[in-house]
Amino acid sequence: MRDFDILVIGSGPGGQKAAIAAAKLGRRAALVDRADRLGGVSLHTGTIPSKTLREAVLYLTGLNQRDLYGQSYRLKEDITVADLTARTQHVVGREVDVVRSQLSRNRITVLDGTGRFLDEHTVAVTDAGGQERVVTADNIVIATGTRPARPASVEFDDRTVMDSDSVLNMERVPRSMVIVGAGVIGMEYASMFAALGSRITVVEQRDAMLDFCDAEIVEALRYHLRDLAVTFRFGETVAAVERHEHGTLTVLASGKKIAADAVMYSAGRQGLTDGLGLDRAGLTADKRGRIAVDGSYRTAVPHIYAVGDVIGFPALAATSMEQGRSAAYHAFGEPSHGLQDLQPIGIYTIPEISFIGQTEDQLTDASVPFEVGVSRYRELARGQIIGDAHGMLKLLVSPSDRKLLGVHCFGTGATELIHIGHAVMGCGGTVDYLVDAVFNYPTLAESYKVAALDVTNRIRQIDRLGD
Repeated sequence: MRDFDILVIGSGPGGQKAAIAAAKLGRRAALVDRADRLGGVSLHTGTIPSKTLREAVLYLTGLNQRDLYGQSYRLKEDITVADLTARTQHVVGREVDVVRSQLSRNRITVLDGTGRFLDEHTVAVTDAGGQERVVTADNIVIATGTRPARPASVEFDDRTVMDSDSVLNMERVPRSMVIVGAGVIGMEYASMFAALGSRITVVEQRDAMLDFCDAEIVEALRYHLRDLAVTFRFGETVAAVERHEHGTLTVLASGKKIAADAVMYSAGRQGLTDGLGLDRAGLTADKRGRIAVDGSYRTAVPHIYAVGDVIGFPALAATSMEQGRSAAYHAFGEPSHGLQDLQPIGIYTIPEISFIGQTEDQLTDASVPFEVGVSRYRELARGQIIGDAHGMLKLLVSPSDRKLLGVHCFGTGATELIHIGHAVMGCGGTVDYLVDAVFNYPTLAESYKVAALDVTNRIRQIDRLGD
């Protein structure tokens, strides 16, 4: 008999939930990770610290209150790195305790160290002191996550030339910064540092940012960031980054040069698979370190699963958790519905973006008729109370059966608000539910009723003319 029924390599959101789900089924579960990294990338360098940093920025800069108290309003004038990291360290510490408690409560064996395959059922776990322990398991889940991809041509020093991990350990708030890459992580940090008063230049080789989002929502974010003095260089690539005594010089392929205190690269993520010894288990990874899986998260070796960022898109903590549960259920023959097709996306820029379903461009390309209903925060009492004049909610509705085809939100609380639309869409509801529903007043949730009335009025006018 092998040591465990299931062995999980990696303690991020996907790994935790896989181990806990197996334990709840009465199986012998073990989890491998270094003690100082319990909680994984998500907890130590990704989701939790970056989102906590965002909240600290919003609080200390008073950015959200400036429409009420004036553009010069600021809670603290000279914001230091210590001011920003104090809250982050506190939250990370508390979350580590929560993770450790959950694993202990479910009697999951935690193996301190890093794991590598010896064969398809055997893993060697090496601790910080170099001591090795060999364990076996019937099923194995790879949940090792990712690290920031670093171009070989760039010399990182983690002080003036950084990636999205090392930026959390910066020595001071830079007066100016170049951010290479206008993806989700790049835009989140661009908005944070812009709010702190840093002069930000975003360099992106594509012609637009966040091209998977609704174009109107992205344009709203772009306008807001320009208002914070962010400069965009689209269609540009970086030829070189030079480090100098008093800062950095970013040289673009077009010949432009950008002087700044620091440079942050956000050039995608690389799967943490190089040290796993995948070949010994009969597995391979692509050039980005990602592992291919089927719909049940099985790899090419049926009893070895992979979940989370290491398998690629959508690479979100929320989806990773569900992937971990689904993998554990499948391993032990437990019925599972798997992930739904409808998955909300949350982007923690300042202001937030969140959406679910399809965009206008996608519906247009597919020749699907739709009507649009919009509500703007500045027209809501709650929007005036909190001082958010930029926010908006957009509903895309089918005029034939009145079902929601997409919900797109920009502004305060967008990542929370989206779940109202998520629930309606998931239950097959129509826009009429939102028209008839009573929402607390004054709330931002009332934006759903305003947008629903807007779109149903449009549909009514079209129907009247059609008759």
